[in-house]
Amino acid sequence: MKRGRPASLAVLLSGTGTTLQNLIDKIAAGELPVKIAVVVSSRPDAYGVVRAHKAGIPVEVINRKDFEDPMEHAEAVKARLAKHDIDLIVLAGYNHIVALEKSRQVPAINIHPALIPAFSGKGFYGDRVHKAVLEYGVRFTGVTVHFVDDEYDHGPVILQETVEVRDDDTVETLRSRVQQVEHRLYPTAIKLFAEGRLKVEGRRVKIMPRRRKQQS
Repeated sequence: MKRGRPASLAVLLSGTGTTLQNLIDKIAAGELPVKIAVVVSSRPDAYGVVRAHKAGIPVEVINRKDFEDPMEHAEAVKARLAKHDIDLIVLAGYNHIVALEKSRQVPAINIHPALIPAFSGKGFYGDRVHKAVLEYGVRFTGVTVHFVDDEYDHGPVILQETVEVRDDDTVETLRSRVQQVEHRLYPTAIKLFAEGRLKVEGRRVKIMPRRRKQQS
């Protein structure tokens, strides 16, 4: 990241953009010291595009349906992102493969509505996760924020938090409580990144202490 300016984010989405809106609100409230430089949507009709336009954020639509090969779509997204000065790629309900720009060392993070490695991997997203949690009968689920690598829901874990599964839970009630945690945990992880406090060592992510300001 360049000193003297907020961390610059690219937010990738495929749906309603509730995570994007949460980030927009946190930034506006002064709680998240970052800037969203661009929003990339894999669908032209995603409501997240509307949210981005309302907030005055540039939008790039790269329709997944225009590509037969998912990797061709991923490479097209990567090429478009390369045109922007980005410090961090944030996946916000993005349901496709990400081709990381390793030469520029731009990391990507994702949030998953379960405790990885449980109920994760290809095909586990959105309400599919909550349905699987309820069908399995576990007592706890949760939220995971992790760095992205070449596999679904596999990169090093940054933050996790548990959510109790209640006997009378439905997909809707469980989703609501999980999302409450998501809306708090994701901005926290992004803020830690923006402050330069995340250090990846193999499979582990260490959270470094906050730097003390030097006295003049």
